[in-house]
Amino acid sequence: MGLSLDRFAAQCHDALKSHPGPEGRKRVVALVREALRDPDFVAAHIPEDGPERKVLYEDPELGFTILAHAYAGAKDSRPHDHGPSWAIYGQAAGETIMTDWECVERPREGRPGKARRLRDYTLRPGDAHLYEPGVLHSPRRDGPTRLLRIEGVNMDRVQRLPYEPV
Repeated sequence: MGLSLDRFAAQCHDALKSHPGPEGRKRVVALVREALRDPDFVAAHIPEDGPERKVLYEDPELGFTILAHAYAGAKDSRPHDHGPSWAIYGQAAGETIMTDWECVERPREGRPGKARRLRDYTLRPGDAHLYEPGVLHSPRRDGPTRLLRIEGVNMDRVQRLPYEPV
């Protein structure tokens, strides 16, 4: 029997509660990698025909959210951070080209911030990467992809300010 969503969520909760801060988040990265190696978990919770964003679990005590993402085709995004939160991207299928950005100017007075490209790298199935609060990044998908993502808080309720590349 494979990993259940309830067990995975409990493991993430325990890691974050017993090791607040970066250490707990690094432990969750390892848990995401383990979950991605379980084909039954991936098939059950991150199906090919799933929506682009589906909340699988939201922790009532710590507030972190586990999400599944399924993209049918190409898609990219502008540089962004997750506001006051962190995020872990776990690649379940396909590839995502991630770009790290340096903040040149923060958004202010209704104007987008400015960001300079630092580097590109590829997330392949089984890879997981942590983005700490304030770290600018952008994903690009050139074909179908599926992701397991964990946010420190549900980003549906967080206002994020825009950035543009320079």
